[in-house]
Amino acid sequence: MDSLLLKHCLLFEQDGRTVHKDILIEMGKIISLEEDLSSAGCSSIIDVQEQYVLPGFIDCHTHLGIIEECTGKIGVDNNETSNAVTPHLRGIDAVNPLDVAFKDAVKSGVTTVMVGPGSNNVVGGLSLAIKTSGRIIDQMVLKNPVGLKIALGENPISTYGIESICPVTRMGTAALIRELFMRTEDYQELKQQGKIKYRDLRLEAVIPVLQGEIPLRAHAHRADDIVTAIRIAEEFKIHKLVIEHGTEADLVEDYLKERKIPVAFGPMLTPRIKMELKSRNYKTAINLVNAGIKVALITDHPYNSIDQLRTIAALSIAEGLKPSEALCALTSNPAEILECGQQIGAVKIGCDADLVVFDGDPFNLKSKIIYTFVNGQLAYSKNGKLSFKS
Repeated sequence: MDSLLLKHCLLFEQDGRTVHKDILIEMGKIISLEEDLSSAGCSSIIDVQEQYVLPGFIDCHTHLGIIEECTGKIGVDNNETSNAVTPHLRGIDAVNPLDVAFKDAVKSGVTTVMVGPGSNNVVGGLSLAIKTSGRIIDQMVLKNPVGLKIALGENPISTYGIESICPVTRMGTAALIRELFMRTEDYQELKQQGKIKYRDLRLEAVIPVLQGEIPLRAHAHRADDIVTAIRIAEEFKIHKLVIEHGTEADLVEDYLKERKIPVAFGPMLTPRIKMELKSRNYKTAINLVNAGIKVALITDHPYNSIDQLRTIAALSIAEGLKPSEALCALTSNPAEILECGQQIGAVKIGCDADLVVFDGDPFNLKSKIIYTFVNGQLAYSKNGKLSFKS
């Protein structure tokens, strides 16, 4: 059986410690972590030479491959604006794994991303989690779907309201969501009674949310929009909710903490081009973390480029986030938000061998990525090849 042994790794732990370990990988999984593992029987051996080894970074809110780079409008597939309510759209059908941004992802240590529809629609469709290395999207899937996208605030109103099409107001947005969920409840009841002759693709897509199988992922910047998302979720007994963006989330942090609702926070490097972004501040993420809320940092690629994820973390540290907290915001927290925490987001036995090797402190932007491994396979090498030892 092919195996890869990484010798003399300096693991950057999520509690802030650094420890020396060897990492043995087989079939894309980490199978052993010890200080001095024997190389007997190993197909390949790499001496990491006490350089930092981290879990692959995870961005749990992107449009990678759906909004393609270098293609113009023909490669922009994130918003099906022919209708404001499109729960049946599946992100997987729009992802081009040959988008050049995937190379940027692995080069910058991002090994898993959530990819999904945009926020122009009130209900946008189904998102999925994928690895960033591969050519066949179906073979890159980690989990599909990982949530149903809804959007509150300016975007749906700006898209449809200017044409006097619902939603013209925030009330209209909320009403469209409620209408969809009510119709789905009625559809479920009829289906259970055997009274459905033809399946409804739109409503079938919503059932997993109402049954608690996947989260409702709510695009919401302003505090009042965040509370509206929570209100609707509670009305329909939806117990899995993720707030995406959360610009003013710290204004309602107690409300979020009480309900154990996580926040995928960002993007941070764009200009404040909308009113609902006026309060954007790195302190928001710090306040949320200090309040005990699970926070993941996101790029919202391409609104921030995928290779800026580590930069966002470094800037957050400069503003007061602890390095250990920043690491969690790029690894274990987004893994748990995607409900894949047993598989990714940590250097542990049984986890996927998604690993990044740095030549220095990973949050010092002068440090370079030497290797990125996805599922135990080399996805990026700074020197273009691996330095094997037999």
